[in-house]
Amino acid sequence: MGRIVGKAKYRDILLGAGLLGAALALVLWPEMSMEAMRDGLKLCGNVIIPSLFPFFVLSSVVVELGMSRYLGKLLEPVMVPLFRVNGNCAAALALGFVGGYPVGARTAIEIYQNGQCSRTEAERMLAFCNNSGPAFILGVVGAGVFGSGGLGLLLCLTHLLASLCVGILFRFYKPGERPRTRRSQGVQFQAASFSKAFTHSVTGALQATLNICAFILFFTVFLRILARAGILSGTARLLSALLAPLGLDQTWAERLLTGVVEVSSGVSSLTGGSLSGRLSMAAFMLGWAGVSVHCQVLAFLGDSGLSMGTYMAGKLLHGGISALLAVLLFRFIPISSPASFYLAEQTEAIARLDFHQALTLSAAAAWGVWLAFLALTVCVVQKNSGKGRRSVV
Repeated sequence: MGRIVGKAKYRDILLGAGLLGAALALVLWPEMSMEAMRDGLKLCGNVIIPSLFPFFVLSSVVVELGMSRYLGKLLEPVMVPLFRVNGNCAAALALGFVGGYPVGARTAIEIYQNGQCSRTEAERMLAFCNNSGPAFILGVVGAGVFGSGGLGLLLCLTHLLASLCVGILFRFYKPGERPRTRRSQGVQFQAASFSKAFTHSVTGALQATLNICAFILFFTVFLRILARAGILSGTARLLSALLAPLGLDQTWAERLLTGVVEVSSGVSSLTGGSLSGRLSMAAFMLGWAGVSVHCQVLAFLGDSGLSMGTYMAGKLLHGGISALLAVLLFRFIPISSPASFYLAEQTEAIARLDFHQALTLSAAAAWGVWLAFLALTVCVVQKNSGKGRRSVV
C-alpha cells in the first residue's frame, strides 16, 4: 500500500511540475503560443471542419436509421471470412476509408452502442478502420509535401493495403468468439425515425468536430512550445543515440517524434533527406495517426468499455506494415509516368482549396456516399420484399 501511495505522490509531483512548466512557457513566449493557436485555428477552419463534419453527420444517420444492417445482408459474406465481424461493420470500414480520422472509429463505436455488433467485433474494427482520408494523403502529403501525385497515390495504396492486412490479422483476436451473424443476432434492431436521427446526428457531429478541434489546437501549441524550449531536440538527440545502429540521426528522430505526437505536423516536416526514407516515415506516420488522433478516439470511447489497448496495438501495427509496404512498392512501381504527373496537378489543386471550396467538396463527397448507401438499401429491401411475397404464395 505504501508503494502505491508513494508512486501516486511522485506522479502528482511530476504532473505539478509539468503544469508549472507549461504555465511558465506561456508567460515566456506568449506571441509564439498565440501564433501556434492561429495556425491551429486555420487548420481547423480550412481542413478539419469542412472535411469531417459532413462525414460525422453521414455516419450517425447511417447507423441510427439501421442502414448498416441492410448493408450487412449484402456484405456479410465478405466481412465474416476476412475480418470475423458481421456485415453491419462494413459501414465503419467504408466511412473510415473515405472520411478520414476518426470517422471510422466513431462509426464502429456507434454500431456497438446501438447493439449491431458485439464488443469483440467492435474492438476488431477499431484496430483497423480508423484511417486517413484519401484527400489528405493525395492533396496535403502527396502534392503538398512530396510534390508528386504519384507518390501520394503510392502512399494511399500502402495505407489501404496495410489497413486490410491489420484487419485480417485481428480476425484472430479472441478466436473463440464468433461474429454475430444475422442468424445468431435474434432481436431485430429498432431504427429511429428520420427526423430524430437527423437532428441527433447534426448536433452530435458538431460536438464531435469541436472536440477534435480542441485536441488539434492543444497539440499544435504543445509541439511549438516543446520545440522552442529545446525539449523536442533534446529528446530527439537521445533517441538518435539509442537508434544509431538503424541509421536514425537527430533530424530524422525529431521528425519521427513530431509525427508520433501529431500526424499533420510530422508529415509536413519531411522536406529533406532521401526520398525512400521520407516516404517510409510518412507511411508510418499516416498509419500510426498520432497521439492527437488517439486522444480524439479516446474521447469517443468514453464509458463504452471497449479496449483502448487493442486500438493502439492495431495502429502501431498499421504504421509498421505501411512503412514496409511503402519501401517495397517504391522499388517496384514507377513513379515518373505521365499519369502520375497528371494526378499531381489534380491533387495540388485539391490541396490549395479555401474554406468554402473544401466545404463544398467534402459535403458533395459525403452525400455521394449517402446516396450509394441509400441505393444499396433500396435494392436489399426490394429483394427481401420480393422473397416475402413469393414465400406467401
